[in-house]
Amino acid sequence: MLCLKLAESLGVKIKSPWVVWFKASCFPALASLMLTPFIIYKICPPETKHTVDAPILAKNKLEQMGPVKQNEWIMMGTMLVTVTLWISGGSLSISTVAVAMMGLSILLILGVLSWDDCLSEKTAWDILAWFALLLGMATQLTVLGVVPLLSKSVASFLKSLSVGWHVQLLILQSIYFFIHYFFAGQATHIGALYPAFLSMHLTAKVPGTLSALLLAFNTDLFGALTHYSSGQAAIYYGAGYIKLQDVFKFGVLMAIINLTIWGLIGALWWKILGLY
Repeated sequence: MLCLKLAESLGVKIKSPWVVWFKASCFPALASLMLTPFIIYKICPPETKHTVDAPILAKNKLEQMGPVKQNEWIMMGTMLVTVTLWISGGSLSISTVAVAMMGLSILLILGVLSWDDCLSEKTAWDILAWFALLLGMATQLTVLGVVPLLSKSVASFLKSLSVGWHVQLLILQSIYFFIHYFFAGQATHIGALYPAFLSMHLTAKVPGTLSALLLAFNTDLFGALTHYSSGQAAIYYGAGYIKLQDVFKFGVLMAIINLTIWGLIGALWWKILGLY
């Protein structure tokens, strides 16, 4: 969402963004989803490889939980409606914000959630505040000319290399990806660098939709680069099952593998979709 809003501020408007995002990411994401567990299993094999009792424990736990409750049915129905409207909201002129508020309102009115439940989600409020701040900051940097100045400087340097936009795209995407070592979390990285790098892509004559999507995809892919690169990575590392040196080693290894998968399979698929 934040990436799309920032892209719009630079004039890159994507019609039916959810559909475009899904179509562009489905094949490379599926390839990564299938290969990543296999590769990790080989390079970092688990100590316990056979869990004979797992199905029995799962069955007993499900019996203890009992049948699906009314609130759970309401939650599933609300999520289905919300996701459906997120997908088709563009054609119905319904904003994603309105859809999200509608879903939350349904859960509050029907008693699935209470307002105290909402207030207790401090992380969500923190992200909401930071997103608003970063979006406003990024917009002002563009309006005041900071982002255009930076993008023109970098574009001039890339132009001096006398290479096509394909090579410039590869250089910019690589820098955007690996510079994440200097950022804690993905939201701060997006707010600080996404507008500038998107502007550099546009100045380098890279197709706008392709540029916006690739930067957004990379923002997900570098989430496992270090133990501080995303909230999820911090949780996994905090569980204590992996050493810090292994986090960095496997992080950069899987980063290169995923970039290769997305670069090869993705490039072919995006060509078929007509993104470039």
